[in-house]
Amino acid sequence: MLHAPRGTGGRRMTIRGEIIGVAYSDADVVEFLRQAGLPDGGRLLDDPGWVEWRGAPAREYGAG
Repeated sequence: MLHAPRGTGGRRMTIRGEIIGVAYSDADVVEFLRQAGLPDGGRLLDDPGWVEWRGAPAREYGAG
């Protein structure tokens, strides 16, 4: 899950309820998914069954 963008930019990302980092771009999200064992994460970004975007539209990361 990607939470709402922070005021300074970036979105906190959780997988299975654990905070794994802050994503500032699609590349960051793909890397977090890879680290979680999903090597083809790039094609999952727009699949709501795999990635849930909260508080703002998908692929928007806030400031900057």
